[in-house]
Amino acid sequence: MFSWLLRIGSACLGPARRYARTRKDEDGGDNGGGVADGLLWSRDLGRHAAGEFSFAVVQANEALEDHSQVETGSAATFVGVYDGHGGADAARFISDHLFAHLIRLARESETVSEEVVRGAFSATEEGFLTLVRRTQFLKPMIAAVGSCCLVGIIWRGVLYVANLGDSRAVVGYLGRTNKITAEQITRDHNACKEEVRQELISRHPDDSQIVVLKHGVWRIKGIIQVSRTIGDAYLKRREFALDPSITRFRLSEPLRRPVLTAEPSICTRVLSLQDQFVIFASDGLWEHLTNQQAVDIVYKNPRAGIAKRLVNTALKEAARKREMRFVDLTKVEKGVRRFFHDDITVVVVYIDHELLQEKNVSVPELSVRGFVDSVGPSRISGFDAIS
Repeated sequence: MFSWLLRIGSACLGPARRYARTRKDEDGGDNGGGVADGLLWSRDLGRHAAGEFSFAVVQANEALEDHSQVETGSAATFVGVYDGHGGADAARFISDHLFAHLIRLARESETVSEEVVRGAFSATEEGFLTLVRRTQFLKPMIAAVGSCCLVGIIWRGVLYVANLGDSRAVVGYLGRTNKITAEQITRDHNACKEEVRQELISRHPDDSQIVVLKHGVWRIKGIIQVSRTIGDAYLKRREFALDPSITRFRLSEPLRRPVLTAEPSICTRVLSLQDQFVIFASDGLWEHLTNQQAVDIVYKNPRAGIAKRLVNTALKEAARKREMRFVDLTKVEKGVRRFFHDDITVVVVYIDHELLQEKNVSVPELSVRGFVDSVGPSRISGFDAIS
């Protein structure tokens, strides 16, 4: 009944990790347009339980803050994209622990469900806050380190997606006219969204500074844009308060209640024959491409190297906005590169329905459900060596 967990537990922790670990641009560094970018890494194409996948990452920060992973067994696939901020500690911690928590909880409950996914997020958050508590004396700024967290699981013909922050999952599906259409299945937890600002205001009616427009950008407490994260301990618990002399993270008053949460938004989607692929990406991609633009690129081009193609299209748009040549942007060093674009991680997961049918695994009786929010939710395995 639950043998897939035994398989994914062994397969994913062995050969599947090789899918997620890649060396610097397998084709020798040429980004596909005859231009080598020393900060771009990718895997052109790999296999997963229900099809193929492609992923790529480009570094902008002095130290890469994006981590991600692809884990796949014979009957299930796991994708994680973790966009860190303030450092890579939280993103790295998620890549080392969230998947293991998911497997543990799924074994205990003998199923995969929204409750199991939510529990894995909660356990990961508590684990990281414990790490902060243990190391804060020697490394006080770890209390200001956090990460967005986007996870996708394909099991028994169902796609489970959970997210914190503004990384995004977008499905490319064929509509009635056989035209490829983009459907965003995650919610952006970013203060730039009116609904997020209203949610924060409703939770903090006595705090006039809960959202502040600063230099044309809406920020929570005038500091951070995303409202849901793993980490950012100083914005969740008073015990992790930072020295007020650190101007960048100074709060106007002591924390009275958490201003950020680690409760994920969750979407459960029974995969239909119209669903062709899913794009998982950090916000660095979506700053330069719309959902529909990204879906069109994936649909109209060969599978091999498609994630790298999306990354390069975003980089070309970033260069265009700065009125510079793409080739010149690729020569900008890490650190300085952050002034032009963010770290970008992209994982494209193709859905081959023939493979789903060959598994002869029944689809659970679940309705297609939208976002499930409670009151209130790249290990790029192998890119860890990037410095």
